[in-house]
Amino acid sequence: MKSNLNPMLELIEKEKGIPRKELISLLESAMTSAFSKHAKGLTYTAKIDPQSGEMQVFVLKEVASEVTDPSNQILKAEALELDPSAEIGLPVEVEVPANKFGRIAAQTAKQIIVQKIKENERESLYNKYKNRAGEMASVKLYRFVNKAAIVEIGDTEAILPDREQISHEKLRRGSSFRVFIVEVTRGNKGPRILVSRTHPGLVEGLFRTEVPEVEEGIVKVVKIVRDPGVRCKVAVSSSNPRVDPIGACVGINGVRVQAVIAEMGGERIDLIKYSDNIEQYLANSLSPAEVLNVVITDREKKEARLVVNDDMLSLAIGKNGQNVRLAARLTQWHLDIQSETQLQEIKQEKFKTGFKNIAGLPGVGEKTAKLLIENGLDSLDKISDGGEKVLTSVPGIGAKTAEKIIKAIKNNE
Repeated sequence: MKSNLNPMLELIEKEKGIPRKELISLLESAMTSAFSKHAKGLTYTAKIDPQSGEMQVFVLKEVASEVTDPSNQILKAEALELDPSAEIGLPVEVEVPANKFGRIAAQTAKQIIVQKIKENERESLYNKYKNRAGEMASVKLYRFVNKAAIVEIGDTEAILPDREQISHEKLRRGSSFRVFIVEVTRGNKGPRILVSRTHPGLVEGLFRTEVPEVEEGIVKVVKIVRDPGVRCKVAVSSSNPRVDPIGACVGINGVRVQAVIAEMGGERIDLIKYSDNIEQYLANSLSPAEVLNVVITDREKKEARLVVNDDMLSLAIGKNGQNVRLAARLTQWHLDIQSETQLQEIKQEKFKTGFKNIAGLPGVGEKTAKLLIENGLDSLDKISDGGEKVLTSVPGIGAKTAEKIIKAIKNNE
C-alpha cells in the first residue's frame, strides 16, 4: 500500500528535528503492536520503506500440508513462493492488504508522532538548561503554588521554593528579577529547574555583571556569606596590584555596588579585602568596624581574639551578633571580640590572680612576683613549664632564685 507517510516523515524531520530513521522505527513498533491487539490471536508486523515511506503489513502463518485455519495457516506450495526455505511447521510472513488497517494506522501514527514530539521538546529543553546550573538568570514571576513561586525562565518554567526566597521580600505576579540556578534535573513534563534568591552565587553573578574586572578575572570573588535580605560579606582579591578590588566593586560614587544592592532588595554588602596573612584577613573581616589588635589564641583550633576601641564594640559585634557571626563564617575562625577596656580588665584580673599565686610561694616576695609577671610568666604553670632556664633569662633572677622558685612550686602541688 502506498501511503502519504513520506511527506509526513519529511515534514516532522524538518520542523521538529526528529530523525527519520528513529521515527520510522517508532512507527513500525507501535503499529505492529496495534495491529496485533486489533486482531487477537494473530501476529502482525508493520514495515515502512525508509525511502518511499510505503507501509507493508505482514501476518505470521504456519506452513501446513493441509489448511484447517486459513487465518493462521498456509499451504507449503504457497509458502515456498514467498520463502524458498519454508518448511512445514515453521512460520512464514504473509503480506496482507494494508488498507485493512487504515484507521488504526492513522490513529497510531498520530499518537506516536505527538508523543515523540513532546518527548523531543522535553529533552531539547533539558539539554538547553542542564549545563546552566551555577549561573544567574533573569526570570518573571508567573504564579504561586502554595508558597513556592513558579517563574518563567526563557521558554520554560522554574521553581523558586519558599526556602530559597528572601524572607521580607514581597514578590508580585508579573515582576521580573534575577535568580541563581541551583540545579536542573529531568522531570515528567520537561526539565525541573530549581532557582534561588538566597544563594551566595546570586551575589557573585551580580558582581560579575556589574563589575568588568570581576568578569575579566582581574578581581576575584574569594568567598561570600549571607544573611539573605539583611547583610552579606564578600571577600575579594586582585591579581593586579594596581587594581584595588574593593574600589573596583564599589565603582564611582558607589554606582556598581548600589546596583547589586538594589537587585538584592536592599541587602547590605560588606566588601572585605582578602589577605593570605590570617591576622590581617581576620581584622578585615569585621568591617566596617576597625580592629586594633589580633591575637591568635589557638592556631590549630582556629581561635583568635580581636580587640577594638570601646566605641567600636557594638559595631564589631553587630545587631544580634550578626557582624561577628558573618565574619566567623567568612574566615572559618572562632572569633572573640573584646574592647580595650574589657581587655585591660582581663589583664588586670589575670595580673591579680597570677601575682597572688606567685607571691604566695614560700621564699618568693612581691618584688620577684611582679618581675616574673612583667616578663610574661604570669602563672605557676608557665613558670613550671619554662623551668630554671626560662627563669634565669629574666633580668634579676639568678640560678639560686630560680631553683628556689621551682622547688617551691613543686612543694605547692
